[in-house]
Amino acid sequence: MSVRDRLADIDVVVLVVIGGFLGANARYGIGLFYPGLAGTFVTNVTGSFVLGFVVYEAMYTDYLTDRGRLLVSTGFISSYTTYSTFAYETASVEPLLGLLNVTASYSFGFAGVVLGRWVALRIRGGSRD
Repeated sequence: MSVRDRLADIDVVVLVVIGGFLGANARYGIGLFYPGLAGTFVTNVTGSFVLGFVVYEAMYTDYLTDRGRLLVSTGFISSYTTYSTFAYETASVEPLLGLLNVTASYSFGFAGVVLGRWVALRIRGGSRD
């Protein structure tokens, strides 16, 4: 492995660390305004939207660079969204509320991805070929 390859590997780690730092702090901030299930719901749905946008943006527009996608998706979104907290909080409430939380979280999460795709298509300036 050359020095150039090692520096490229370090660059990747730094991008993920920066994105992770920003995502974790954004998640913490959302939790201050919306504690408990509500905060986890907001972060997971908005995170689904952003990740949906980034994935479809790569397919349709190539507006972001590979490094930008790495920073946002692997760094930011992976720290911002939280499946473990979602599972814990869902298991900690009454069964009916837990079922409602799961249903709403998955429904709105999928809707967020679809909305992210729609935004990526609009940036491209058309519909999917």
